[in-house]
Amino acid sequence: MTTNNAVYSTMVRSGKTTYFVDVREAKNGKKYLSISETRLDGEERKRTTLRVFSESVEPFKQAIEEAVAAVGQ
Repeated sequence: MTTNNAVYSTMVRSGKTTYFVDVREAKNGKKYLSISETRLDGEERKRTTLRVFSESVEPFKQAIEEAVAAVGQ
């Protein structure tokens, strides 16, 4: 049995892929960022999740912003 510990959740669809961006709360009360990708691979659904813990959120955000800027160039 899983519990939904999401504090914030949003979803982005792109073709056969769906991205979930969640802020979750760990058992110790600390929040972390959870980014999941669910995609269809043939008839099988595959899910990959990346967790970014609170001490790394700002550097991660900066790296994403820089990557987004590079994509737009």
